[in-house]
Amino acid sequence: MSPERIFVAGHRGMVGSAIVRALQTHGVRSQDIVTRTHAELDLTNQAAVQDFFAQEKPTQVYLAAAKVGGIHANNTYPADFIYQNLMMQANVIHAAHTHGVQKLLFLGSSCIYPRLAPQPMAENALLTGPLEPTNESYAIAKIAGIKLCESYNRQYGRDYRSVMPTNLYGPGDNFHPENSHVIPALIRRFHEAKVSNAQEVVIWGTGTPRREFLYVDDMATASVFVMQLPTDVYQEHTQPIQSHINVGSGSEVTIAELAQAVSVVVSYKGRITFDTTKLDGAPRKLMDSRLLKKLGWQPKVTLIRGLQLAYEAMLLGVV
Repeated sequence: MSPERIFVAGHRGMVGSAIVRALQTHGVRSQDIVTRTHAELDLTNQAAVQDFFAQEKPTQVYLAAAKVGGIHANNTYPADFIYQNLMMQANVIHAAHTHGVQKLLFLGSSCIYPRLAPQPMAENALLTGPLEPTNESYAIAKIAGIKLCESYNRQYGRDYRSVMPTNLYGPGDNFHPENSHVIPALIRRFHEAKVSNAQEVVIWGTGTPRREFLYVDDMATASVFVMQLPTDVYQEHTQPIQSHINVGSGSEVTIAELAQAVSVVVSYKGRITFDTTKLDGAPRKLMDSRLLKKLGWQPKVTLIRGLQLAYEAMLLGVV
């Protein structure tokens, strides 16, 4: 039997690059992993995506490509977030189907769940209430990705699976001071404050929202784990119209606690204050990951260790 030919869409991103590392750890040869940069392949271009699948003939797809950002970016550029993500997902999933790819893994986001979903958020909370307004456009796109996979499964018998990660961080993250997620934004802010001997660091919001975080290499191992589950096992533990699986660490911290932890990792000695005029986002976002853990997966990297690794990556320019 010939080896799998695996297309990792978004391989330069934080999650995609971690999936490449995880696949190599699982024995997949580098020559059997197919990648393209955005300059080489625009996933929002349907004709280009179809041509790519016709030429490269992948047998598996990990769809990790996405336009991502924090509260500020999502709230400022909602049209960009919904359009680009919808187009990338639709083009890749449809091309996979039309070119006979039987196995695909779609990576979503915890923001698919309602703003006030019961905590921890179980898979069956999807579409049970209004979304968080600040990232609704991104969430709608990710929900559409799940439903695309399920629809091709139901109509054509494909094996397209979806995993919903909690907040991710680690090497390859976006450390932009405004358009990044909370952990890289805090790491950069505290580092710059340390370097400039600033007396205080101001954190957006009240500091009270609670968040769950998962180191990106743990997410990557979970992705490979879910992709490699036997079809009958995956179908036994999911439903045709609720087929996604949550991926989380199972623990949460307040933003204030996170800021304190980052300050310790960075060795910042000044004050931490909060700008309560800024948006908080959802009050709590804890994933119910019992299903995945029941299937046999467990995270390995603690938050403190993960923050240390993320800070080291930023200092080395692995961004």
